[in-house]
Amino acid sequence: MNMKLKILFTILCVVCLPLIVDASDDQIEVGIDEKLGAILPQDAQFVTSEGDIVLLGELIDTPVLLSLVYYECPGICSPLLTELAWVANKVDLEPGTDFKVISLSFDHEETPEVAAKWKTNYLESVGNKFPAEDWIFLTGDSANIKKVTDAAGFYFKPSRDEFVHAGSIISVSPESKISRYLFGTKFNPFDVKMALLDAEAGKTKPTIAKVLQFCFSFDPEGRTYTLNITRIVGSIMLLGVGLFVVFLIRKKKS
Repeated sequence: MNMKLKILFTILCVVCLPLIVDASDDQIEVGIDEKLGAILPQDAQFVTSEGDIVLLGELIDTPVLLSLVYYECPGICSPLLTELAWVANKVDLEPGTDFKVISLSFDHEETPEVAAKWKTNYLESVGNKFPAEDWIFLTGDSANIKKVTDAAGFYFKPSRDEFVHAGSIISVSPESKISRYLFGTKFNPFDVKMALLDAEAGKTKPTIAKVLQFCFSFDPEGRTYTLNITRIVGSIMLLGVGLFVVFLIRKKKS
């Protein structure tokens, strides 16, 4: 689709969505339901890539960028983590002091050895400029993983030997409170910095997630988001009919 047309449809969607029926009441099977202000379970227990058993609450003592991924993912996790490595190195904040990064595998079959391999790969991708101790790679059992994914509103499902899931990073306050979601696999350093500063201040900032959920559909095969033209056009037509009816009623009364 022409990029200008795509932008036009997105703008129309953002403008018109508040005037039409909210589609966010649908049960999410795969995707992300923002849980702004929710507290992540501090008692959730995981194993680091170094083999240490830790509680999530023990790790979150500064603002955190949390990525829910699985390390052997053949789809969006790899570009997401590559981008996260890049942006964490570019953001104008001090790792360890101002923030840290936590990546948690939602595949309970992945081991600390797998986490260690991928941690090494991603740190090497930025020339080891990011301190290893400030990017924590975790694995765990299904019960503890579910505690975190449910609290974060992150929904995924297995599909053959893979998982169908969405992509985002989540900023979390030092009190383990969810502050903001950044969606996709590309992140602007300024947006990430602001998300971390909001987390430090304890602020929660809604995104246009509800608009994105309405305007875009997650494509499991392509493992990306595609513009849902049918839904947008249908909603705009419905809105147009409604406005026309209102116009006729008012004209008749006058």
